Amino acid sequence: MIYLDHNATTPLDARVLDAMLPYFRDRFGNAASRQHAVGRRAAEAVESARQQLADLLQADPRELTFTSGATEANNLAIKGFAAYHAAAVGATGRHIITSSIEHPSVLAACERLAEEGWELTTIDPTPQGLITPEALAAAIRPDTVLVSIMLANHETGCLNDIAALAKLCKDRDIRFHTDATQAVGKISVHVDTLDVEMLSLSAHKFYGPQGVGALYTRRKRPRVRLQPLFEGGGHERGLRSGTLNLPGIVGLGEAARVAAKLMPNESPRLAQLRDRLENQLLKALPHAQPNGHLERRLPHTTNLSVGYVDAERLIAAMPELAVSSASACTTAAMQQSRVLKRMNVSEARARASLRFGLGRGNTSDEIDAAIAIVIEAVRNYNPSETTCESRL
Repeated sequence: MIYLDHNATTPLDARVLDAMLPYFRDRFGNAASRQHAVGRRAAEAVESARQQLADLLQADPRELTFTSGATEANNLAIKGFAAYHAAAVGATGRHIITSSIEHPSVLAACERLAEEGWELTTIDPTPQGLITPEALAAAIRPDTVLVSIMLANHETGCLNDIAALAKLCKDRDIRFHTDATQAVGKISVHVDTLDVEMLSLSAHKFYGPQGVGALYTRRKRPRVRLQPLFEGGGHERGLRSGTLNLPGIVGLGEAARVAAKLMPNESPRLAQLRDRLENQLLKALPHAQPNGHLERRLPHTTNLSVGYVDAERLIAAMPELAVSSASACTTAAMQQSRVLKRMNVSEARARASLRFGLGRGNTSDEIDAAIAIVIEAVRNYNPSETTCESRL
């Protein structure tokens, strides 16, 4: 199996596994039990991991809250800010802004607030998949208090100019959150350079364990305050109660350390392999087209509509290749990707789209093999065999 779905999840790096293993048994302490050495050792491991992640983000470690992943971090940022703001004495404004191509955890959190009486504006991207400062400026109102726009899109890899978007908000005293899940560990992500107040991430997107993530929350200039999503023992400075996932947090820290070390060389290498894959497929398949901006994107990601095909059926015909489709095949019909739809990509192109996410383990030989597999599958594609409607 050639694995080219690193946007969905990444394999655990061997160095990360080695760092985690002692904390499953030999160093099993509860980080909240600081009265004895076993607990203190666990707490020290948590703080060491927090510092490793802070180093990757160029943040103050006290600004990082460990969570179960980016979904929880996104909900804590959006719902937690809204709840604290609504309860604050003298606070005004109940308008929030997000984009129509966010991860479902961001969209669902914003939509839940709308059901509770908040006003929500959703911005559409350009046909290249970007949220522009002009579009955000047009959506901002006097009562806007929170904006949440992702750094890198999970389907296209497109990179928004978060620094410019955040500046618009900062100039108007509006809090800005970015879901940076797809970008952290793949490209340089520094919170002060982006100038955001909140940032979400997940370890399993950069060769860490599944089930652990973090939320960055700025402590000063301005200080952002959140209300926790649930009550408990007051762990993580009261923001996220519950016994800490010690092995997972250690793994997240080590993944951050390894990413910081490898990124300067690994990102350009993956960009070269990505371009090789993309160019060869576009050259060999006359109806293939790229989706999204070709310059402002992650170095390891490409989204291609490969021709007159049903992507789900095509994937089934390539069992030796792990890629994903931006569409989902239900029992009734193929559902178009929401992201591509908002980019005004035609239904036919969206149904034929494949997302390739390259990673550390991929070699040039694997990429050449993947190119040959896709070309053969497209050329041998038989529309009559598909179970989903597929036509232009």
